[in-house]
Amino acid sequence: MINPRDLHVCRNAIKHGSLSFYAASKLLPPGVRDSALSLYAFCRLADDAVDLHEEKIDAVLRLRDRLDAIYAGRPFDAAADRAFAAVVEMHDMPKPLPDALLEGFAWDAMEKRYDTLSGVIDYSARVASAVGAMMAVLMGVRDADALARACDLGAAMQLTNIARDVGEDARAGRIYLPLDWLREAGVEPEAFLADPIPDERVRDCVRRLLREAERLYFRSEAGIAALPLSARPGIYAARHVYAGIGGAIRKNGYDTISYRARTYKSQKIGWLALATARAGVSAAMPRSAVLHAQPLKECAFLVEAAAKSQPAAGVWGEGRTGALLAALAELESRDRRQRLERQSA
Repeated sequence: MINPRDLHVCRNAIKHGSLSFYAASKLLPPGVRDSALSLYAFCRLADDAVDLHEEKIDAVLRLRDRLDAIYAGRPFDAAADRAFAAVVEMHDMPKPLPDALLEGFAWDAMEKRYDTLSGVIDYSARVASAVGAMMAVLMGVRDADALARACDLGAAMQLTNIARDVGEDARAGRIYLPLDWLREAGVEPEAFLADPIPDERVRDCVRRLLREAERLYFRSEAGIAALPLSARPGIYAARHVYAGIGGAIRKNGYDTISYRARTYKSQKIGWLALATARAGVSAAMPRSAVLHAQPLKECAFLVEAAAKSQPAAGVWGEGRTGALLAALAELESRDRRQRLERQSA
């Protein structure tokens, strides 16, 4: 079981760091809610540790060690780590899912950019769809079709976040928009980072990204209807609250450089009510054929990992993908070079 004191810390971390998820979590059944808050707290605090840490490489390598310790049954002495370790044990959480999140953070530390929309979705699969798949596992869902739709929802949320944060990211020297979109529009990425201006060309890229997110929100809804009935309101709420951010971006003319799109408490209350109503209606509706759509190719590895039946003891703690190992090896190499440069300075 999750220690109540650890859960209290996790709940506060989400309440102050991710109001959108905190609002949606209120509609989850208690048994799922506690695990979900623990999962999100670990992911959120890990994200902050990498994103806000000047030594990003060191932060990613430390996160690797934290995950290894959790799966070894010896979590670090931190509330989020202990709580997530309890979640892993209670739900037989496949290790490839948090490992995918780790790989996404490694890409951030490497300051990786993405030439195409597929590349952006590759990144979104790791930092968001992996969380969607983990949420499905918390609900006892191992059906491949439902998992594919959970990954759709995670990717849609991340594309929305990227659209919202274009200006903030640019001022930090980061860019997540597809580079080919910018170049097609006549915007050179380096020139944009040097002077981020919300001209029509950049706003059109934001609009295109939100259009892709909307397509994935639509696909995800077929999967919500395949979840346990008690879990549907919370996931519908997450879908509407995050899509609401897209609505705020549209209201600002797709300018997310001059403005940061925000949603308000009154809107969230309305979306929570809508989510409850839609969950009730979904119980009486036939399943949509969209449920059986193929997973995004960028998310197929997540679906495969999460859909496996419960493994033999210790299996989830073994091995990592070659791609992740290569990324971690590169980070370790960079870390050694940086340390040597500091010592010789």
